[in-house]
Parts: sequence; C-alpha cells; structure tokens
Amino acid sequence: MLRRGAFLVLGLAGAVASAQPAAAQTDPLEIIDRVDRLMRGDSSRGVATMEVVTEHWEREMTMELWSLGTDYSLVRLRAPRREAGTATLMAGDDIWNYLPKVDRTIKIPASMMGGAWMGSHFTNDDLVKESRLIDDYDAEIAFDGDRDGVAVWELRLTPKPEAAVVWGHMEFQVRQRDSMPLWARYYDEDGELARTMEYSAFTEMGDRIVPAVMDMRPSDKPGERTTIRYDELEFDVDLDTSFFSLRTLQRGR
Repeated sequence: MLRRGAFLVLGLAGAVASAQPAAAQTDPLEIIDRVDRLMRGDSSRGVATMEVVTEHWEREMTMELWSLGTDYSLVRLRAPRREAGTATLMAGDDIWNYLPKVDRTIKIPASMMGGAWMGSHFTNDDLVKESRLIDDYDAEIAFDGDRDGVAVWELRLTPKPEAAVVWGHMEFQVRQRDSMPLWARYYDEDGELARTMEYSAFTEMGDRIVPAVMDMRPSDKPGERTTIRYDELEFDVDLDTSFFSLRTLQRGR
C-alpha cells in the first residue's frame, strides 16, 4: 500500500489547476488526468469539516489543509479542542503524525498506510496521496452518454503491472461539460466493491468551481460514512517547500 490509489480526498486541498472545459476530448487518460488535477493545483490552502458516522458513534472535526504540488501536504486539526494541533505531514517520500497531547512526532511506516485516519473511513494513504492516477493506472471509457439527462463518461482504471497500489481497479463517473467527478468506486483485488465516494455541492471557491462536499461510504458497513465539507478554499497561495517541515508540523501546540 505504498502508492496513492485513492483520489480526490483530503489532500485535495490543491484544487483545479486550470478547470478547462472538457470539449470533445475523449482520450480516457486525458479525462482522468484532468479529474486528477482538479484537487491539486500548484499550491492551496483550505478549511474543511469532516463528519464521521459509524454504527456506534459520531464525531465532527474541523481541519486546515495546505498543499504544494504533489509531494507536499499538511493537515492539522482545529477542532474538537481536545485534539486541536494533531497533524499529518507529507514531504516527499516521508509521512509523519504529530500528537500534541504527548508532544510526539511519529513517522508512519508503510504497514500503517492503510490504517484509518482519525477514526474516519479515509486512510493515511488517502490523506497524503502523491502519485498521479495516470502514472499507476491504465484507463478506458466504459460508457459515453447520458445518465439521468446528464452527459457523462464512466471510466475504468486498471493498475499497471508494476504499480504498487491498493485497489484491484477503480471506476469513475465524470460530467462531460466541465470534467467534474460525480462518483468514484473502489474495488478490491477480488473485484468486490469496497467503497464509494460521491461528489456534490459544486461551488465556486477561490474563483473556481469545485465539489465542496465529498461523501465516502464503505460497502461492508451500510449506514456508515465520512463526509468532508469545504468551508474555505484558496489557490496559488504563497508556499514553498520549507513550510512543509517538522517544525511547522509541531507548530499547532
């Protein structure tokens, strides 16, 4: 689970590099690359609320996120108060968690990348994805036409033989007029649906249209979900690699 099989999740603070119209482009790799870049950009900062609903409990967290390209990201909790300052940093190939209660910084080993982040239905892998989908997957258009009156593409992504990825394959539905993702489905190595991400509340934020709400639902736990709602999102902010340091990670104390 070393590479980033997940797509458009928490590290998606880097949104819409250029948000170009889809036009007549039907090359599946071009389509998925546009979608993949929706939440990247050159640099970004955002504030989001994460709501986690499980069978036994519910919780809500507010977090601030920064990103620079595909190699640097930082996520820090603002609320609830008892967990404020808890943070995760990706800088190049290294990933750390900072736990302010014990003033401890922990480097995340590869064996923990598939673990749940802060009890949510997102993993550490999702949080700090670094690879582009077109680097690790081959893409094909499985459907090109209307669904409920909306022109869409439905794409199937299959891992390349050398790619060390989590998923057996992935499927995406993309709105043709603006390349907005509508849903993503993640399948395990046995071809069973593992989880579904739905995108909604397409909103202008930072002068660009983005899906402001993302809803992740695990297939084996009906009724459970993790929902991310963006409250703020700005792009092309003044950041450089020195910001993504252990010192910055620990600054939320």
